[in-house]
Amino acid sequence: MTPSRPTVVLYGRPDCHLCDEARSELERLRREGLDFEVDEVNIEEEDELHGRFLERIPVVEVDGEIVSELFLDAAGLRARLDTLSA
Repeated sequence: MTPSRPTVVLYGRPDCHLCDEARSELERLRREGLDFEVDEVNIEEEDELHGRFLERIPVVEVDGEIVSELFLDAAGLRARLDTLSA
């Protein structure tokens, strides 16, 4: 059985330049060979998420663990993905 690809969740909202930058960085990391799915979540669609993340977006989460806030921590994301594939 082939292991499933990890999913990176990007919490953000429309018209957020920091979210756009995080999205671009995730795409760059995938082009460099990191193997993961991306699930984008618009925090404006759920009151709980909006209240929880508004001042912190973009928030990047892997396997239930937040790996970065406000900007994408590429090194932290790589380290978290490495622990999942080990």
